[in-house]
Amino acid sequence: MKALIDGIHKLNETQLGHFRRLLKDLRRALLTQDHIAQDSQKTVALDQQSVGRLSRMDALQQQAMAKATQARRSQQSLRIEAAFSRMKDGKYGYCTGCGEDIPLERLELDPTVQGSIRNSVYGVSPMRLKRV
Repeated sequence: MKALIDGIHKLNETQLGHFRRLLKDLRRALLTQDHIAQDSQKTVALDQQSVGRLSRMDALQQQAMAKATQARRSQQSLRIEAAFSRMKDGKYGYCTGCGEDIPLERLELDPTVQGSIRNSVYGVSPMRLKRV
């Protein structure tokens, strides 16, 4: 599946198209989830006549979880847009930290991934590892 050029894999147009579709599907799913979850983030009413204290606490907890989920969706949306930007710049599929290629299997699991396994695990580029 990898096209080898001088020992470095380069994604062909078919592969880029596949990952572009995956990213578009992810973005569409996030927008759908955002639309569905809007009601769960609304302010919880304080009227204890219609809602008991424990019910209100439960509603506040659910609201907090909905807001946290929204924050995660926002982060995922930013990662999707960054992946599209890397595609446009011809840098998609390469680690943003060290330039090493990201295995296709890793991109298949998460098309928004921007780091090689080494950078993700150790947080450093291979150049810095050699100096140590």
